[in-house]
Amino acid sequence: MAARTHPKTFSIRRRILALALALLVGAAAVLIAFIHDYAQRSADRAFDRLLAASALTIAGAVQIEEGGIIVELPVASFAMFSGRDRVFHAVEDSSGRVVTGYDDLAAALENVQGTEPQFADIMYRGELMRVASVARLTSAANAADWVTIHVAETQSEREALSAEILGNAIVPVIALTLLAVGLVWFGIGRMFAPLTQLEEELRARAPEDLSPIAVPVPSEVSHLVSALNAFMARLGNTMDRLSGLVAEAAHEVRTPLASLRAQAEIAMDETDHQALHRRVARIHQGAVHASQLVSQLLMDATVSHRLESKETDPLPLSAVIEDVRQRLDPDAAGRLVLEVPAEAGAAALRVDRVALREMLRNLVDNALVYSTGPVEIRAALSGEALRVAVSDRGPGIAESEKPLVVRRFTRGAAGAGKSGSGLGLSIVSRVVEAHRGTLALIDRDGGGLTVEVALPVAVRRKTRKARRSAAAVGVLACAVLALNPGPSPQAATSTYPAPRPPETTASPILTIVGTTDTPLFARFIAAFQSLRPDVTVVYEETDTLPMYERFIDGTLAPKPDLLVSSAADLQLKLANDGHALAYDSPFLDELPAWARWRNEVFGFTFEPAVIIYNRDLVAEAEVPRTHLRLAELLETQTERFSGKVATYDISVSGVGYLLAAQDQLISSNFWRLANAFGRVSAQLSGSSPAILDGVAEGRLALGYNVLGSYAFARQAEGADIGIVVPDDYVLVLTRAMVIPRNAPNAELGKAFLDFALSPAGQAVAAEETALGAVMAGTQGPWSSEAIAARGRGVIQPIPLGPALLVSLDRQRRTRFLETWLEIASPKP
Repeated sequence: MAARTHPKTFSIRRRILALALALLVGAAAVLIAFIHDYAQRSADRAFDRLLAASALTIAGAVQIEEGGIIVELPVASFAMFSGRDRVFHAVEDSSGRVVTGYDDLAAALENVQGTEPQFADIMYRGELMRVASVARLTSAANAADWVTIHVAETQSEREALSAEILGNAIVPVIALTLLAVGLVWFGIGRMFAPLTQLEEELRARAPEDLSPIAVPVPSEVSHLVSALNAFMARLGNTMDRLSGLVAEAAHEVRTPLASLRAQAEIAMDETDHQALHRRVARIHQGAVHASQLVSQLLMDATVSHRLESKETDPLPLSAVIEDVRQRLDPDAAGRLVLEVPAEAGAAALRVDRVALREMLRNLVDNALVYSTGPVEIRAALSGEALRVAVSDRGPGIAESEKPLVVRRFTRGAAGAGKSGSGLGLSIVSRVVEAHRGTLALIDRDGGGLTVEVALPVAVRRKTRKARRSAAAVGVLACAVLALNPGPSPQAATSTYPAPRPPETTASPILTIVGTTDTPLFARFIAAFQSLRPDVTVVYEETDTLPMYERFIDGTLAPKPDLLVSSAADLQLKLANDGHALAYDSPFLDELPAWARWRNEVFGFTFEPAVIIYNRDLVAEAEVPRTHLRLAELLETQTERFSGKVATYDISVSGVGYLLAAQDQLISSNFWRLANAFGRVSAQLSGSSPAILDGVAEGRLALGYNVLGSYAFARQAEGADIGIVVPDDYVLVLTRAMVIPRNAPNAELGKAFLDFALSPAGQAVAAEETALGAVMAGTQGPWSSEAIAARGRGVIQPIPLGPALLVSLDRQRRTRFLETWLEIASPKP
């Protein structure tokens, strides 16, 4: 028999604590959920106001000129944003035509009417955007129309603010929850003190002491004490019944044993052979009786144990009948007559196998003992019960004796002279009662007795296994053919083979497209390859605006792994429009905040915009050291400097446009200086090296807004040029790196970016290249500190942020270029 498994003990104290903890944690979770919702709503309100303010600022700049809508984006419209989110805008007229901004943003939104901002969340370029839309009423001639302004922003900053509010609120909630748990634990200990007293009372009792517990306990525990007292009362009654049973069993066994002893003693002295034979027959009869009695007592105990253990399994009746029949001798088994239909024989009974077998065996034994003819066993299903009847043609049982014969050691009058113990029907009765069945003793017509037992049938639960077939999912691959027009006339490609290529595989190739002069950038490549000698580097030099346009058009071939440009605004627009791969460089936190945007645009140089001059054409005493002094010099000596001054052509140079746009924001003398360029018929160039060449060769006297890195490097090489770091203000830009989202070897791009920001890369920028180290604390003649010390003006870095996107607005850029070219272009 399998050992009975006992349930594991548990601690009420721990259960209460666990429940209290669950309730406290649940309450804390609900509170945190409320705080989270509040934090989100608060962040949304704050940033929605910024969005609305940006849209209203743009709306205030909407004008009507010559019947057309003109919008010149104010810098403040984007400068109010934090810089970590991507920003998009669109301005539409009443017909839905996009005046300026992003066409696809306007297509995703509807026109609005009314000056109250309307907000919406949309998916745009793969990210969730929050959009503020306002309308501005404009009138021209006899008509008035609404102009719609949309400003969209990603939601990183508002999520960060929400997380910060939530984080600050969670700390006291957790602290209070832990304090409450401690108080609950202390309170539970105090509450369980009476149970400890009750335990001590029970341990001190003698084993035979089953008297009621009289220890005073709280009302909550009184039910437990009452149940324990009732249990001990029942246990006392059980012990009394058990003692009575033992006494009765001892008495019943003592009588046949005493008779056997007496008969044996007499037989020992008997000399008559016939008499001795009779004595031995009586001894045999008494031994048989005693054996049956002992067997019945043992079986009674076995059945009692089996019924208490309640080990039941579904069991078909036919199997039990066959088991009983096999235990009979052949003559007795031959007297059985079975009338068991197949349906009834297969019916499963959820009963103990041994108990059911002994119940049926006792019924059959009684029928065989008290009758001489056939014994019939019939079975039939009746609803949810199975009825089993055992019938004989014996003397039967008197009606008055039927309630008595189911008791222990009680037999009817018909049992006189028959061997028996008086336990058979008692066992049958207890088995039937334990299985919630019924027992009936029925007299048969014509004499005899039928004992009918009704037992509940086990309900079979049919379970069906669901079969699911897996469908194969096919993946279609599409081949995209791209045109490869080759490099543009402005581009020059250089290849730097790996110093130590891998022996077993091809050398990995890093492709960089940049605007830095190849001889300068080659020094970065050489220093990088000293750390990664297995990498081949392909560097394509081009100009800022063509690089941006070719990348947008998809005509850069091969596809670059890294884009490097001094036109930081164009790099920022690439990232803002979703073309940059995010990368958390290990040097990101050390990079000045103004020299990075999110984790997509990284500045690595420190380059001031300077004024250069030819020492032979401009005397040291008359060198202009401020922007105003430069304008005055050109205004007063127009003929002398006619055709001798150069600056960027901002219509073709991205970095030139960036510097001009920033000059216009800072300097109140910008348009005066632009007018002075026009008066002297300034030469407009697409790059700093071209201007440097003209000044160094004497064809030009002055160059304006030349990148200091090129100027310092050319001066260090021996060029006869002077360099002025203006004394009023100094614009400082940084060359920005972007890893394209579709870079073939993005990991190599990341490796080069990390090198450029590392101390080794910054040392290259601070020394021979003169590009300037952006990292504070870098040693070298061209560190940011050393460069700043060369002038007395305010150092004004051009920060990488959404404000740069204002100058790239389509309409603002067009109007700015038209105005600047009209004023600064050479006069005929």
